[in-house]
Amino acid sequence: MYQEILAFALATSGWVLVSSTLPTDYWKVSSLDGTVITTATYWSNLWKTCVTDSTGVSNCKDFPSMLALDGYIQACRGLMIAAVCLGFFGTVFALVGMKCTKIGGSDKTKARIACFAGANFILSGLCSLSACSLYAHRITSEFFNPMFVAQKYELGAALFIGWAGSVLCVLGGGVLCFSVADCCKKRPRSHTDYTYKGAASHSHISSYQRGKSISQRPPPDYSSSSRAPNFDKNVYV
Repeated sequence: MYQEILAFALATSGWVLVSSTLPTDYWKVSSLDGTVITTATYWSNLWKTCVTDSTGVSNCKDFPSMLALDGYIQACRGLMIAAVCLGFFGTVFALVGMKCTKIGGSDKTKARIACFAGANFILSGLCSLSACSLYAHRITSEFFNPMFVAQKYELGAALFIGWAGSVLCVLGGGVLCFSVADCCKKRPRSHTDYTYKGAASHSHISSYQRGKSISQRPPPDYSSSSRAPNFDKNVYV
């Protein structure tokens, strides 16, 4: 039960971090490499792009059309939304399948539900990890491309939060699956009971035979003398 509680805490914490990564700003931040005076900072996330001037005033612009976006942004959106949904269902199923709760049916049924919740958490972590890694790959490929002359960006804080949440989801889901793996296995039958019962029954039979042999009558004598006929004097009358 304590392993399930630890796994649930890890997976839920990771799901909260993943959920907070989706609307967080600063997925990518403009690079200051090679600049002497910084007058503005450009940053962007999955939903908008913004610029912050030296006075701290930010001007943001939402992406006008979903279909007009780059393919990697659409893929990251879909993966992050899937990660949040899978983490939500994993949390619900984990609450039902844990041993410390009173709902869910028998222990075998609860173990199956908890294992399914662990699988949901693992999938949630993998989706979030894929989204953050895809976005980071696009940033690094543009940064190290010498032919790319537009504004270059660096990794933002939201990506690191997403990676941390993904790792927690995978760890929590894995521990939750392994903690209930023993409940699904059939317990082997013990042979000590059979040995003990056999020894007891043998001793019982032996004592019964000894007691019976004491109370038995002696066997009849079938010697030749006992079988000899005894004739009376009037036998021929």
